[in-house]
Amino acid sequence: MDGHAEDFYMKFNNKICLGIESTAHTFGVGILDFKGNVYSRINDMFVPDKGGLHPVQVREQHLANFMKIVRKALSEAGCSMKEIDLIAFSQSPGLAPVLKIGALVSRMLSQLLNIPIVGVNHCVAHIEIGRLMCNVEDPLTLYVSGGNTIVSAFESNRYQIFGETLDLPIGNMIDSFARFVNLAHPGGPKIENIALEAKQYIQLPYVVKGMDLSFSGLFTAAKRMIESKDFGIKYTLSDVAYSLQETAFSMLTEVTERALAHTGKTEVLLTGGVAANRRLQDMIRYISKEHAARFEVVPLKFAGDNGVMIGWTGILRYLTMGSHDISETSIQPKERMDKISIPWRDH
Repeated sequence: MDGHAEDFYMKFNNKICLGIESTAHTFGVGILDFKGNVYSRINDMFVPDKGGLHPVQVREQHLANFMKIVRKALSEAGCSMKEIDLIAFSQSPGLAPVLKIGALVSRMLSQLLNIPIVGVNHCVAHIEIGRLMCNVEDPLTLYVSGGNTIVSAFESNRYQIFGETLDLPIGNMIDSFARFVNLAHPGGPKIENIALEAKQYIQLPYVVKGMDLSFSGLFTAAKRMIESKDFGIKYTLSDVAYSLQETAFSMLTEVTERALAHTGKTEVLLTGGVAANRRLQDMIRYISKEHAARFEVVPLKFAGDNGVMIGWTGILRYLTMGSHDISETSIQPKERMDKISIPWRDH
């Protein structure tokens, strides 16, 4: 950090931010200071009894539990709301009924206690927490989760998207397949473990269109294999799980490698809930090494949805652009990360 930047941040050393994440299944609260020191990270996750996420049910759980989660985060951090200097919340993108809860809670706290408020793009936050936790400066990022699948890099003052899913996000696809074969939520880790027992690879649809990916055909083909009369005779669930995972991750690896070659970045960052998968880590690590790029995986507790990543990105935005007016805090469920300027990358 140069002298100017150091002076810029020094005056905020003792400031504290409370970040609120509420884009999907997780209502998360994180408390950290303006230097990036984390004091608490508390999550409350909605787990469906069956099927996928039901936004109304998620909303009701978040409404019932938000105050408990905020209080628990404050207690773990050893501070009170009166010591909070900034509120940051996930403003976009996500499930509208769920985003509204985080926005409402944040506005309430901001107005009651006269604390500045900042809205944050969830996808940008996944990258910024990775840059902080992994100490990387300018990575090509593969962001893989239940709600998003994006390959991005910083160019022209924005996080440009170099590839993304055209239909199902990778995490959603894997979880949906897990539910189809009656595996309890979360299904991703269970599919990963079952795949380790496979005896063979079965060819499944591999769909990369330019720099974008499509997982719906792969998902449908895997389901049909389970329903086939050959299931249990010519191949097992482990074989199908392995083939599904291998095909999907190969598609991700191809697009990531092409983006890496195009951008010439020297760092590769893997983030999002699916970043915990060791097979995907191995594949992205391999292509990073081939291109002489440093490879980093965001620590699991910060790779998935959490309030710390929202808080940190809110801090970065606040230090360069100030807070939002309450009138600017409406949720934006469909906002793309490549539409947002990133002025703090100039410091």
